[in-house]
Amino acid sequence: MNCRSKKTSGGCSGELGFSITELFVTMAVLTIVCAISIPYIVSYRKVYRSDDQAIRIMDVIRETSQLAMTRRRTMRVEIDLTDNALLQIDENNTDPDTLIKRIPLDNVQDIRMDTRPAGVLAPNPPNYPDAVFGTAILSHEAGGSTVSGHQVWVARFESTGNVVDSVDNPISSTIYIWPPSAPASSVSRSNGEIRAITLFGGSGALRYWKYDGSTFVASTQ
Repeated sequence: MNCRSKKTSGGCSGELGFSITELFVTMAVLTIVCAISIPYIVSYRKVYRSDDQAIRIMDVIRETSQLAMTRRRTMRVEIDLTDNALLQIDENNTDPDTLIKRIPLDNVQDIRMDTRPAGVLAPNPPNYPDAVFGTAILSHEAGGSTVSGHQVWVARFESTGNVVDSVDNPISSTIYIWPPSAPASSVSRSNGEIRAITLFGGSGALRYWKYDGSTFVASTQ
């Protein structure tokens, strides 16, 4: 009778499965693999954090531009430094405007966007002005409360495809996404992690840039 292959009534007990020793060995191997892998995973996430944030911003800008044209009314994007969030807002021809989407951004100690890193020149061409952050003059409603006075960068997308600022002036901007070498530092931790997004106000067209250590190179995304 093969006692390892099946259990019989009144016969020897089944021995299928792992022994305690085998389980301990398996758990030990898994622990070692995890201990080796975690630092690489953390390092990978750190290196690509600028890319992740830039792609999130571009996705929301593109979606907002499309919504403005399909809904036939002005929609806007705000990068809110006060709440450290990316906002999509429907201006819906009423006051206050309505928050549609709120996406948390990486901690400012890890990723800065409020200024260009020291020693880095703007993508040229197109050499658009740096994104300007200031006190919001437009408010919106979120969760039954009116939000105003935050430090924001604003881009308002009209149904015609044009992009304007808070007072209806056409804008073209460059947004920089980069990791500071220390909290609040104006110097990037790594030039290879600096990214930029250019927004052309005439059509809402976007371009994604990666810094190669001396200049910005247009990238596909």
